[in-house]
Amino acid sequence: MADRLHLIVPEAWEGERLDSYLAAAQESITRSGAQKLIAEGQVLLNGRLPAKNTRLKPGDEILLTIPEPKPLDAEPENIPLDIVYEDDALLVVNKPKGMVVHPAPGNESGTLVNALLYHCQGRLSGINGVIRPGIVHRIDKDTSGLLIVAKTDQAHLALSEQIKAHSFTRQYEAVLYGNLKEDSRVVDAPIGRHKTDRKKMCVTAEHSRNAYTTFEVIARYEGFTHVRAILKTGRTHQIRVHAAYIGHPVAGDPVYGPKKVIAQLGGQCLHAGLIGFIHPVTGEYLEFHAPLPEYFTNFLAALRRLSD
Repeated sequence: MADRLHLIVPEAWEGERLDSYLAAAQESITRSGAQKLIAEGQVLLNGRLPAKNTRLKPGDEILLTIPEPKPLDAEPENIPLDIVYEDDALLVVNKPKGMVVHPAPGNESGTLVNALLYHCQGRLSGINGVIRPGIVHRIDKDTSGLLIVAKTDQAHLALSEQIKAHSFTRQYEAVLYGNLKEDSRVVDAPIGRHKTDRKKMCVTAEHSRNAYTTFEVIARYEGFTHVRAILKTGRTHQIRVHAAYIGHPVAGDPVYGPKKVIAQLGGQCLHAGLIGFIHPVTGEYLEFHAPLPEYFTNFLAALRRLSD
């Protein structure tokens, strides 16, 4: 069933484009997606069909219809998985760098979900629908490391509540550009969708959510710092955005880092190395570790050689 939304343009958006506003107001919509909805007549501005580049005024009324998405079938695929823990309620997977978590246009196969459907023979929670079965939380395609998958709806709901309550333990390791002067630094800065580039997130006070990251220095090298990043919240691209915000983007990050990317890293040097949670059935606190993958240790070895 289509969603119909009534939006009132706030003062902060005076003079901005309609498509930009829609993309910022609705997290599920990109700017190009907003333009498509406008072209299809799914957007009314003050009762009239607008152009995509219409400039807004405070108090403008928008009626937005978001059609029901077309189903994208996820098929089981026999793809090897590095399973760190598994029982009847859940499993913990060590995802390799380069693997997409769930199918999406352009990535319909070869994803973690395709592999999970085969491994679990379809026995996964259905709370996130047929495209994201069992997926409680995600990590980016080029981020390696641990994530939890729920087999039952009960486990999924209990784990999601822990994430909302910030009682979920998540620690990453990363290599950042530059010398992080403090041995430990807390970044408390809200994150929202970038106003002009819909593929990016940014630190902003508008349409944002609170975000907290603690960076702890593990080792220092010439031009780089190896850190542990501890999440209190789990916003999209949080570590990458906060690292860039303090002037030390993640090495290899093609989105938030320098234009000249360290190509041999194949994306951001970021690994979800530790995860801890209360088991939704037994009530026991469980904690799991995943060693640094080869791409990460090779980079650290190269930095040591350059720093000696």
